Order: sequence, then structure tokens, then C-alpha cells
Amino acid sequence: MRYFNHIYFNSIRLIPPLALLILFFATVQVYGQEPPPRPATVTPTAQGLSFGTFSQGAAGGTVLVPASGVRGSSGDIILLNLNPLYSPAIFDAVGNPGTMLSILVWPAAVLTGPGSMTLQINTIYPTPFIITTTPPLSTLLYIGGVLTVGNPGSNPPGLYSGTFNITFVQE
Repeated sequence: MRYFNHIYFNSIRLIPPLALLILFFATVQVYGQEPPPRPATVTPTAQGLSFGTFSQGAAGGTVLVPASGVRGSSGDIILLNLNPLYSPAIFDAVGNPGTMLSILVWPAAVLTGPGSMTLQINTIYPTPFIITTTPPLSTLLYIGGVLTVGNPGSNPPGLYSGTFNITFVQE
């Protein structure tokens, strides 16, 4: 009987060293800090800001394409559902998750064609813009604007195009 107690006592003493040996060979990845800041990159996609097809009356007006993509108008502008279709501009942003970007919009841009019209960027979605994906995946940024259309004498029908400038500031 004494021999049995002695073996039982020794087997309990072997468990802690065995547990330490298992923990020693088990590997767990541990991070001491977040990844270093990665400069965010913002690139336009194939979908640019487009106001679609419309017709203006004698006074003109505005065409609105917000970041949500629901087109509207004011004045005597008649919206037509013909090609080219309307759409907000979409940009891909890549950076560390949680990176916040502020967006600085420059003054109104000028679109040229048979005449000239002014474009003002007015909506950005989401705001504030925070990157939510891990690289190489991108987070989408939608940008909309308002196009000011004059009368048919100053803005004859035709194709108008131009560029707008936006500055992204990583915070």
C-alpha cells in the first residue's frame, strides 16, 4: 500500500513540469503595438462623376448627383434617362484600418464643351472617411456634385467634360 501512495505522489509532481513543457513548445503570435502607419493611397475607379443626359429650358438651372447617386434638378432642367448615365465618382482608399482621411475640396471646376459650366463638389460619403479594410482590400469613397447649367445660348447642347481637384489629408 505504501508503494501505491508513493507512485501517486510522484505522478502529481510530474504534471507541472509537463504543463510547462507543453506551454514552452506552444507558439502564440503576440503584438506589442499596432502596425506602423502606412501612407494611405486613394485612386479613382473607372466610375467618374457623371451628370447624365438632360435638357435645359430658357433659364437653365442645376443638376445634382449626390454621393448617394439619386439625381435631381432645379430650374427648368429636364432629366433624361439616356446614355450617358449619371453616377457619383468612386475612389478606392487603401491603408491601415482606422486611418482617417480628411477631404479638402478645391473651388468650383469648369467643364468645357460647346460652352462652359461650373461643377461644385458638394457631397462625400462616408463622412468622416475612415478606412475600414485591411490592405490590399480597399474602402470605397463616393463623391457627388452640383452642375450649374446656363441658358441654351451660353450652354448649347453637347458633350461637356473637365476635371476637379480633391486633396486627401491623412490624420
